[in-house]
Amino acid sequence: QLQLVESGGGLVQPGGSLRLSCAASKFTLDYIAIAWFRQAPGKEREGVVCINVAGEITNYAVSVKGRFTISKDNAKNTVYLQMNSLKPEDTAVYHCAASLRGYCPGPDYEFDYWGQGTQVTVSS
Repeated sequence: QLQLVESGGGLVQPGGSLRLSCAASKFTLDYIAIAWFRQAPGKEREGVVCINVAGEITNYAVSVKGRFTISKDNAKNTVYLQMNSLKPEDTAVYHCAASLRGYCPGPDYEFDYWGQGTQVTVSS
């Protein structure tokens, strides 16, 4: 069974940067698409960005465009989310999710596996 493990979260000041990692096991990135979602307290889960098997990127959240960048290293079976110019409203638990379809679906319910999440807090 596919397992996803996120890391890299933490506390950062506004304007700062963090890089999140999502390590996949049992399936390689040659066959699965990986997305990042986030959920802030009291809010619904929000899709952030996704990368498919071909490396094509789908942006779900307009609010992060130009600040967040998704990438992957197939050799390490890891997807990264580089987050720059962080704002307090980026505070959330960030989850990665995998789609066995290989492409980036729209709804979150079409993702097949989820990681446990990593907390990102942006505060001065």
